[in-house]
Amino acid sequence: MGLTDGAVAGQTARTALGRASLFLGWAPLAALVPLSLLLPSIPTTYRYLPLVASAVVFGMPHGAVDYVALPRARTGRVDLRGVAGVVALYLAAGGAYLALWFLAPVPAAALFILLTWFHWGQGELYVLQGLYAADHVDDFTQQVLTVVVRGGLPMLVPLFGFPGRYREVVDTFVAPFGGSAGSWWLFDAWPRLLLMAGFGLVTILTLARGWTRAVDRRGWRLDAAECGLLWVVFFFVPPVLAVGLYFCLWHSVRHIVRVILLDEASVEAVVERRFGRALGKFGLEAAVPTALALAFAGVLWWTTPDPAQTLAGATGLYLVAISVLTLPHTAVVLALDREQDLWHLS
Repeated sequence: MGLTDGAVAGQTARTALGRASLFLGWAPLAALVPLSLLLPSIPTTYRYLPLVASAVVFGMPHGAVDYVALPRARTGRVDLRGVAGVVALYLAAGGAYLALWFLAPVPAAALFILLTWFHWGQGELYVLQGLYAADHVDDFTQQVLTVVVRGGLPMLVPLFGFPGRYREVVDTFVAPFGGSAGSWWLFDAWPRLLLMAGFGLVTILTLARGWTRAVDRRGWRLDAAECGLLWVVFFFVPPVLAVGLYFCLWHSVRHIVRVILLDEASVEAVVERRFGRALGKFGLEAAVPTALALAFAGVLWWTTPDPAQTLAGATGLYLVAISVLTLPHTAVVLALDREQDLWHLS
C-alpha cells in the first residue's frame, strides 16, 4: 500500500470506526437516564452487571493490547524488544502500586480516582482530535482544560448526585486492606456543593474558550453535546451502573478504535468492511494478557487480608486489580500520545 493509499485508507477507517464508537457510547448511556428516572430502584445485580462484564467485554481487554500497541506506534511492527519494554513497565509500576494498596489503602484509593480522572480525560483528548477532527483543542491550555473536564465527568459528578453510594464504592476498595473512606472531607455537604459549582464553572469556561478557538464548529458541538450528556448521566444514574457502562462502551471502545487504527492489516479490514476480522485480531491479541490479568485479580482476592464476601466487595477488589494495571497503562497511552504528537506543548 502506497503512502497516499495508506492515508486514504486510514481516514476511511477512522471515519467508520469513529461513527461506530459514537453510537456504542451514546445509545446505552442516553437510554440510562429515562430508565433511572422512571424506575424507583435498580436492583444491585443489574447495577454491577456492566462492571462485571467489563472483565471480558472491552474493559479489561482494552488495555491488554498495550504490548503490541506501543511497538506499532513506534516502529510500525511488533518485536520482542518492544514487548519486553511494556512488560517491564507493567511489572515495575504495577508492582509498586500494588504495594501501596497493602501499605496505605486510603492514599492508594485517592490516587486511583485521580489517575483514572487523568487517564479517561486523556483518552477523550485523542478522540476529539484523532477521530472527530475537533480543531478547538488546539493549544496546551485547552487540552489541559479538556482533560480536566472530560475525566472529571465520570469521576467527580457521581459524587454530587450520589454521595452515599460513592462513599460505599470507595469503601469497597479500601476495607479489604483495613482502610476506611468515611472521614474524607469530600463527602461533607459544603465541600461537595463548592466542588459542584467549581466544576460546573470549569466546564462552561472550557467550552466557551473552545467556541472562540473553533474554526469548524462541528467538533466543538460534538464536544459540548457529549459534556452535556455525561453531566446528566453521571448526576442522575447510579454511579456503579453509569461508570460501568462508560468504562465498557465509551472509554474502552474508543481506545480499542485507537489501537485498531495502529495496525495496517486491521485498517485494511475495516476499509473492506470486514469489521469482524479487525475485531477478531484485536481479541486474539488481547486474549492471553486478559487471562493473566483476571488470574492476577483472583490471586489478589486470595491474598487480601479481609476480602468482602459480597458482589460489591468482589467488584471492589476487581477495581483494585484494574487500578494496579491502570498505572502502567496510562504510561503506555502517554507514550502513544507522544508518538502521535497529540499534545501541543508550544
